[in-house]
Order: sequence, then C-alpha cells, then structure tokens
Amino acid sequence: MNPASRSRAGRTPPGPRRTELPSLFRKLVTDRLELLSQAAGLGDAVRVAMGPRTLYIFNHPDHAKHVLADNSANYHKGIGLTEAKRALGDGLLTSEGALWREQRRTAQPSFQVKHLAAQAGVIAEEAAKLTARLRARQGEGVVDLTEEFTTLTLGVLGRTLLDADLSAYGSVGHAFEAVQDQAMFEMVTQGMVPLWAPLPKQRRFRRARTELQDAVERLVRDRGAAAEGLLARLIESAGRQPDPGLARQRLRDDLVTLLLTGHETTASSLSWTFHLLDRNPEAAALVRAEAERVLGDRDPVYEDLTRLRYTAMVVHEAMRLYPPVWILTRRAVNADEVGGYHVPAGADVLVCPYTLHRHPRFWDDPERFDPERFDPGRPADRPRYAYIPFGAGPRFCIGNNLGLMEAVFVTAMVTRELTLSTPPGHRVVPEAMLSLRVKGGLPVRVRAAAG
Repeated sequence: MNPASRSRAGRTPPGPRRTELPSLFRKLVTDRLELLSQAAGLGDAVRVAMGPRTLYIFNHPDHAKHVLADNSANYHKGIGLTEAKRALGDGLLTSEGALWREQRRTAQPSFQVKHLAAQAGVIAEEAAKLTARLRARQGEGVVDLTEEFTTLTLGVLGRTLLDADLSAYGSVGHAFEAVQDQAMFEMVTQGMVPLWAPLPKQRRFRRARTELQDAVERLVRDRGAAAEGLLARLIESAGRQPDPGLARQRLRDDLVTLLLTGHETTASSLSWTFHLLDRNPEAAALVRAEAERVLGDRDPVYEDLTRLRYTAMVVHEAMRLYPPVWILTRRAVNADEVGGYHVPAGADVLVCPYTLHRHPRFWDDPERFDPERFDPGRPADRPRYAYIPFGAGPRFCIGNNLGLMEAVFVTAMVTRELTLSTPPGHRVVPEAMLSLRVKGGLPVRVRAAAG
C-alpha cells in the first residue's frame, strides 16, 4: 500500500500498489464485494485508480454522514447509476436537482405512515397468497424462493401504489434482471460499447427495455382515466411538461424506476432473511414462536409491526449482513475534504454499506448472524451512520417503511407455517448488481413447520 501523501486541501487517501491494480480491475468485473472488502482492509479512506476513473472509497460512519447528509448537495449520483440512466431514464433513482425534488414531492404522500397503515391488509393478503403457493408445492422438489418473492413484491407494489395487478403486464421481474446486468456492464466498460452492438447482452437489454416501456404504457392506458393516488399524481406531474413527447418519456421513466425500486430491494432482503433463517434454525424457531404468540391463526395488522419485535430484529440483521443497497455511489461536484482527505472535483466517491456494516470497530464479531444487536431495549453503542441499509440524507429510500413492513409480515407468516431449506451442497452466493441479489436465485425445499 502506498503511504498517504499530503496536499494543501488535505491528505490523499492511501491505495493499492500499481502491481495490484490488474487484479482489482478483474474483481470489478467478477467480484465487486471482494474488491470493496479488500479496499476496506486498507483503511477507512482508500483511493483506487482504475483506467480513466479514480475511486475514492470511504468506510467510516463520519465519512458516510458527510457525503450523504451534511454536504449532500455537493454529491450527485455516481458510477453505476449514471450508466443506469440509459436503461431507466431520469426517474427518482437517477435524477438530480429540481427534477428530483419534484419527483420526491410527488411520491412522498404515498409513503406517509397513515397511507402505510391502510395498506397493511394488502401486504398480509399477498403474504397469505405466497404462503399458500409455497404450501401447495411441498414435496415437488426445489422452488426458486427469489422468484416467488419477486412475484410477491410486485403484487404488493401494484396493489398499494398503482391500484393494478402487475401480473397482467408481462414478466417485468425478468426484464429488470436484464436492466441490472446492462447497468453493471456499462459501469465496467464505461459506456464505450454502443447499445446497438450485436452482442447477446445488448440484444437482451434492448428486448427488456422495450418490454418494460410497453408494460408501463399499457398500465397508463388501462388505468389512466381511473387512476388514483400515486399513479394519478405521476400522470399529472408528467402532464405539466410543455412537450407531449417529453411528458410521455417523463412518465415512462417515473414508472419504470418505481417498478424496479419498489420490488427489487425487498425481494432481495427477503431472500437473504430466509437464507439466514435456514442457516440458523434456533432463530427461525424464535420467529415462529413469536408469530404464533402475537398472531395466532390470523393475518397481521399494522399494529402488529411493533409486536413482532424479534422478527424485525432478524430482518434488520439480515439487512446488516446483506444490505439490498450494497453501495452508494456519488460524484463530487466541487472539491471537498472528507475526514481530512482531499476529494477533487469530479471524483467518483463510494460509500459501501456492505463493508460499513461489517466494520470491526463498530460491530462485534461482524460476520456472525446475531439479531440481538437490534434489540430495541439494548442501547446501541455504535454511530448512527454505521448502519445505513436504506441510504441516508435527503436521498434516504422513500419506501423504507413499506419495505420493512412487508419483510416483517412475510417473514412471520411464512415461518409460522413452513420450513424452507436449501438443498444440501448448494452454495448461496451474493451478486452485487444494482441491488445485492442471491446469484441464480434461492432454491429451497418446502415442508411444514415443526410443531
């Protein structure tokens, strides 16, 4: 590792030796989590030069607070999300400035607590449907649990935010896989490969983008006149554009982004939660006992969210170990100083919740699954920004409460009735895309819960 140098505006973060860079670049392509973990091992602030880009990687709660909250105006969306614009357009995930503020204001009412409380029954109904589907597949061999969770989360999204049955609009979940693959491909290739190139990946992406655009346009045609809530506000907001073509593009970008962000992260979180419960049967037994005690045979209601205390602890610990938003990328608009380190204007800045959540200074035995870390009765002896599964600052995930309620209710209801086990010998591997997915899905065998 090169020693940190000094500049008038602060020190330059240390980084790997030149001879290590080829190996790091390969990991950018093949194992991004290992790349970030290796960087975190060099220190809380690391500078890595990769071709035309130099990455400034910060791994301390104070650094995260500065970049994401205190000086957030100086940091726009960065590497990965910049490339995702070619797939997602200027939706809430990728937009900046006045456009982002308008989109946030438009969406905010649908995520207020009073709205979420009214939607708890929808989440419980969709979770009951999932449980019934899984129960019916006992003895059938393996079930792809990630695919089942994608169906669930799209069902919840459609009914709670869009008043629509999204299953009628094609396999949008699979289309989003192609979008994520494309975003990561463009991040690595720096957008140098044109979309029209006759590569299998590019063809798959073009088909997926067309499928998503067709789906949201059909949704607007079907629901536009009768639209209520968020969909109505999105249509109204887009309609204020002076150009009809621009208005159509704006609405399409808003809806494609909502469909992705509204289902992907929760489906990933549920996959990791059930993987960890499979590996920790004593925790699964405690979740089951709590569900039986709090719920009995009934479905949960909004007030049960605080009563399912241990289940929420399990979900939080799963999001600590496998945060669905595993990296937060920014681009420095102006030069800055973060933790005493100089960050030049235009620099790519990375804050990685995956490594921050495993920082040994703030988490005892960080690789161990321990839901008790999140016992609300235990004082938290860690900084606020040591745990940021939903991001932080002004761009804190707007759907965090909806996603958390969904994850807690589904975990309690499914575990109450069923045991889901990964086949012996199957290796569960994380895949760092726009969200932290289970690579290839999560195969499980379904059996009745032990009495």
